[in-house]
Amino acid sequence: MDELAAAAALDPNLPPPPIEPTAETPPRTVPDLFHAGPMAPIANPYPVYARARRGAPVIELLPGASYFVSRYDDVVAVLRDHERYSSRSNTDRGIGIVIGRTLIGMDGGEHLKHRGLITPSLAPRALRGAFPGIVDAIAHAVIDSFASRGATDLAAEFTYLYPLRVFTEILGLPPENVKTFHDWATDLSRVACDPGRGFAAVKLMTDALAPLVEQKRARPRNDLISELATANLEGERLSDDEVISFLFLLVMAGAETTYHLLGSALLAMLCDPALLAAVRADRSRIAAVLEETLRWDAPIQIVSRMAIDDVEIAGTRIARGCDLVLGIGSANRDETRFPDPDRFDIGRRGESHLAFGLGRHYCAGSRLAILEATVAINALLDRFAELRLDPRSRPPRVTGMAFRGPDHLRVCLS
Repeated sequence: MDELAAAAALDPNLPPPPIEPTAETPPRTVPDLFHAGPMAPIANPYPVYARARRGAPVIELLPGASYFVSRYDDVVAVLRDHERYSSRSNTDRGIGIVIGRTLIGMDGGEHLKHRGLITPSLAPRALRGAFPGIVDAIAHAVIDSFASRGATDLAAEFTYLYPLRVFTEILGLPPENVKTFHDWATDLSRVACDPGRGFAAVKLMTDALAPLVEQKRARPRNDLISELATANLEGERLSDDEVISFLFLLVMAGAETTYHLLGSALLAMLCDPALLAAVRADRSRIAAVLEETLRWDAPIQIVSRMAIDDVEIAGTRIARGCDLVLGIGSANRDETRFPDPDRFDIGRRGESHLAFGLGRHYCAGSRLAILEATVAINALLDRFAELRLDPRSRPPRVTGMAFRGPDHLRVCLS
């Protein structure tokens, strides 16, 4: 353990990434990061990851049970190898314990069959036509609630509410319940550190969704809940519990990923006036800002797989049945793939980030997330010519490990 600790120790010569300050007492090893908990407000895990990549690219988290994988090539190899690595860990020991069996815990034909249920509603062709206009109207409606005040916290009043408000449009959820559903989704994602609150959210969300599922079965409409409730999978329908588990996953995905992506992208621009001015002048640069945000500070930092057979990764032997925690955030800062990886640079070319995963489990909602974030940034820039960080407030910082995003975005609007 001493050797691993030394290999993963914080390198005092490694500069912190721009914008984001280090924590007052930063964890010094990868196991320390996980000991702090997946929702701990860790400001800067990246120096720890960098040291791990250089000295101990596979680190044992629990003896003979789970391992952290930090290098880009190793993470890619696991994500691509569906024969030797299973997603079942997400059902058996991950969030599936709370939300039930869903896509993220399925393999092979079962996964493809169930993924086919939601993909049409989230595919690029479904996001054209009138849909971008609907998303734009939602963005402006949320902005209207604070636009006249002169100052606001965009994290609390915009990025937290807007993405799930868009998702309620797709799902057919009551729009007036957006904040409540997001609060429940946040509690679900934190079940590891607060089980009581997580399981209470399961009960509350189930009680709210069950009548909706029953209603959509009886009177289907043009929304995703109706499609799930009436779907025919090789002669079988999804049970109410299966539909609700799908909805748990979709609400969590709609709530957490775009919320943090949008917040981190806005923070990057607000902390760099030249970048903000360049994007304001040429909105086509928004795409590059979002891609670099996904690489530089991915909203979801880790994903899980289980070894189906005995395997070896970077010289470390891993027994069948062990969990692999894949460091997406670490892989996206791998210096062998991304030169000067701690620098936010919208002009990057070359390797693709892994923020949306890879292979069969590549995020089905990735295009929707990009569309939402693009529309939101355009709307804010259109509405507020003087948008800037509030100098009276403590500077925001990106925090978290499993999920990362700004702790606040207090801004002046005029």
